[in-house]
Amino acid sequence: MAPRTPSQRTGKPSPLAGEGGANRRRAPGEGPEPATRNDPSSRLASLATPLPPGERGESKRVCVAQIGAAHGLKGEVRLWSFTERPDAVAQYGALQSEDGARAFEIESLRAAKDHFIVRFRELNDRAAADALRNLKLYVPRARLPAPEDAATFYHADLIGLEAATAGGELKGEVIAVQNFGAGDILEIRLAGGKTAMLPFNEAAVPVVDLAAGRLVIDPPADWLKD
Repeated sequence: MAPRTPSQRTGKPSPLAGEGGANRRRAPGEGPEPATRNDPSSRLASLATPLPPGERGESKRVCVAQIGAAHGLKGEVRLWSFTERPDAVAQYGALQSEDGARAFEIESLRAAKDHFIVRFRELNDRAAADALRNLKLYVPRARLPAPEDAATFYHADLIGLEAATAGGELKGEVIAVQNFGAGDILEIRLAGGKTAMLPFNEAAVPVVDLAAGRLVIDPPADWLKD
């Protein structure tokens, strides 16, 4: 099953999680960013499996899970899965850090109340597990199946697309997909550097051409008015 992270051009709140939507499930009380990102004493670099050479340059990744607190003394961690079927998180191979520099292999996974207890091959004690708290885990987009619904897209596939009118006028580039509870919204960086929000529905975005790297947009007349 594909991760619950695609966007759907329906005008309804996305039921998907993991790539930045408002419905992302995560450990209660934990922030969205890895706690050790800017910590010079972080042990993360020494706790990872090197990536296969073919995946070191993979730029598109999909967030499928987030690590919570350590569990016990032997290196297990709590893990919140963002995949449509939660236990499918173990089916995509080694999970990666956001920058793709580190990989973590799941050795065992068992269900808890609203999360999993996971043992990664790289972790052997509580200190190592604590060093990973709040770390988001990704898989390369290429490992994931295409969405079954033609109107459903992974956020990673939308980010970076050009946004142009039907007449060919380039308006900008998609830099993020947001969801504040009323449906997915594209954040578009305009030519002058400013950003604008556009609902991701068929009226405002009638064409999504992934092969061409472009969206055709039909924004309302007052779209860019202050």
